[in-house]
Amino acid sequence: MAAVKAPQRNRRSLSALAGALALTAGSIGVWAATASSAEAAALPTPDHVVVVVLENHAYSQVIGSSSAPYLNNTLKAGGATLTQSYGLTHPSEPNYYMLFSGSNQGRTDDSCVSVGSIAKPNLASELIAAGKTWASYNESLPSQGSTTCSSGDYAQKHNPWFGFSNVPTSTAKTFAQFPTDYTTLPKVSFVVPNLCSDMHDCSVSTGDTWIKNELGAYATWARTHNSILAVTFDEDNKLSGNRIPTLFYGQHVAAGSSSSTTYNHYNVLRTVEDLAGLSTHAGNAASASDITGIWN
Repeated sequence: MAAVKAPQRNRRSLSALAGALALTAGSIGVWAATASSAEAAALPTPDHVVVVVLENHAYSQVIGSSSAPYLNNTLKAGGATLTQSYGLTHPSEPNYYMLFSGSNQGRTDDSCVSVGSIAKPNLASELIAAGKTWASYNESLPSQGSTTCSSGDYAQKHNPWFGFSNVPTSTAKTFAQFPTDYTTLPKVSFVVPNLCSDMHDCSVSTGDTWIKNELGAYATWARTHNSILAVTFDEDNKLSGNRIPTLFYGQHVAAGSSSSTTYNHYNVLRTVEDLAGLSTHAGNAASASDITGIWN
């Protein structure tokens, strides 16, 4: 009988060992799924994202400058700073295309684009395809959907959406159409100040005051209404390696935080796409990483 029982005990031991291994494997699977979910949840899911693009100033000209009290004392102090954020080229226009579509789309200068001449994916076309809302708010644009190259302090070179056939011109609104009821804002919108308000032709102080007066109320609202404001620049002053200021502010942004990771326009585009819950990524945003380390 002893000779018979030993194999049974062995079989029971092997069975117990197999069960333990299966339990361990199952636990590992649950842990991996949880870790994967945690990683996927690294970015918040805001109701609204507003991106503002300013002009031609280096990081050191704005961050820490007494000429920019609102950007520093409110948005930087209460939000997040990317200390190693970079434009990608010079001059202005190709940077806007890179920020909006992940590519300069062959644009290498500031010339007026042929309206609707580009049929490539971009932030707006992705949002529209996903059933989400999009608009741009363009200061000094003569009228909604106007395709003029320039008018007073307005310049089309800062408005890449006009170059794409898959972005309705009607989504290009005047800044006067920026809503006062922020719940009616699109899922994602870009705000482009005119050549004075964006610091291109006027001072840092002028641009700082414009942001405070025109978007300060939205920024305050965003902190308690699941929304985000991002402020960045197209390029630097051509004297600082294209290092630019980039700030994030809103309910899910850790106040006073910063990231020293090197980021550029493609990272900002990728992050906005993912904040909006998009499953597609335009151009070089597809291989760019999300901005991390600033979310609470």
